[in-house]
Amino acid sequence: MAGGETNGSGTVGKALSVLDQVASFERPVRFTELLDESNYPKATLYRFLQNLVSEGMLSYDGERQTYSLGMRLVRLAHAAWTQSSLAPVARPHLNTLSEAIGETIHLAQLDNAHVLYVDKRNAKRPIEMFSQAGKVGPAYCTGVGKAMLAYLSEQELSRILPQQSYHRFTPNTYGNQQDLCAELVNIRKRGFAYDREEHEPDIICVAVPIVSQNTRVLGAISVTSSTTRTSLKALEKLVPQMQKATRKIATEAELWWFPVEQNSKEKLEI
Repeated sequence: MAGGETNGSGTVGKALSVLDQVASFERPVRFTELLDESNYPKATLYRFLQNLVSEGMLSYDGERQTYSLGMRLVRLAHAAWTQSSLAPVARPHLNTLSEAIGETIHLAQLDNAHVLYVDKRNAKRPIEMFSQAGKVGPAYCTGVGKAMLAYLSEQELSRILPQQSYHRFTPNTYGNQQDLCAELVNIRKRGFAYDREEHEPDIICVAVPIVSQNTRVLGAISVTSSTTRTSLKALEKLVPQMQKATRKIATEAELWWFPVEQNSKEKLEI
């Protein structure tokens, strides 16, 4: 992610864009690499980096001359995980489901217009895939993403759908909003979503939304496998167990506070 000016973004927003840029490399990164992808002048980028290092948000290795995410971010991430995500509530239910099913299980929430994977249980025989706890993925072509989109209000959908990229990762990816909307209607009717190799070749899943009593979308869980090991028809048989788990998570989450994206600064309770 290249650092750059965003409308209405002040100094904090610009510094965060630099932090995002460092994180996007997923490895220690040199200043020259950051500068090559940044819209900021050299002196401005350097100043932001130094400020982030001094605040503990970044770490600088003088020997290798590289920047990486700082330990302060680890503490903040842990606090966010325990205070602002479904993960602590869902943990025992994911554990139970994982033991019973033996396949990969994901817990995700919407992060603006994208999917944030907040927890994961590996299969007894793990397979390589994109999704990991802490990663952000597309909503329009993942099972958890579509499961959540299908249960959003019309107002929320009208805001989020135009922000999807509709990039075709595979031949099965929905390439436009019209086709996606038709699929969301079907998901709402049957109560769960499929990933038909839409994000990654050979990777399939079924996903179930986690919805509160007042119909607020809290998140989603998915059971994921590969076409070399199973089929969507076989995964579909697991949906009743998944729905049982999501109902329990939703019930316990009624007593939990979560951040709500909105224009006002109010914090709403479920």
